[in-house]
Amino acid sequence: MNEIEKNLENLGITLDAGPEPMANYVSVQKAGDIWFFSGAGPFENGKPAVFGRLGENMTTEEGYDAARLAGINLLAILKRELGGDWNRLEQIIKIQGFVNSASDYFEQPAVINGVSDLLVEVLGDRGRHARTAVGANVLPFRIPLEVEMIIKVKY
Repeated sequence: MNEIEKNLENLGITLDAGPEPMANYVSVQKAGDIWFFSGAGPFENGKPAVFGRLGENMTTEEGYDAARLAGINLLAILKRELGGDWNRLEQIIKIQGFVNSASDYFEQPAVINGVSDLLVEVLGDRGRHARTAVGANVLPFRIPLEVEMIIKVKY
């Protein structure tokens, strides 16, 4: 068993095939060895599983957990697109987090840490990345956050 699969097992994470696009877009746009992932949210079984706005009806800790779930979805899509071959992943380059926030909420980075921490726990140094964490007035389906990812793969 490879190290990434061991890390997932130790964390109690089972990756399914990951969510499919919900409209006219693709999950991943591949530009050579750089891949751009569409936004992923806290979904389970293909449906939004967490709803709310940070600083209004959700705490930072609840947001962190929702971001972790979004990160699990990104990892599931990544595994699918890699054909299960984690050795093809060279590096997570950047994640971009959009947090559905009340106007006086300023802890977006602490929320998006849920994804960042997960990526490093699972992928080690290949999971370290640049990052953006910003507030948004509203997100689709009333989800609390959405996260995009850019990676580099080996051919």
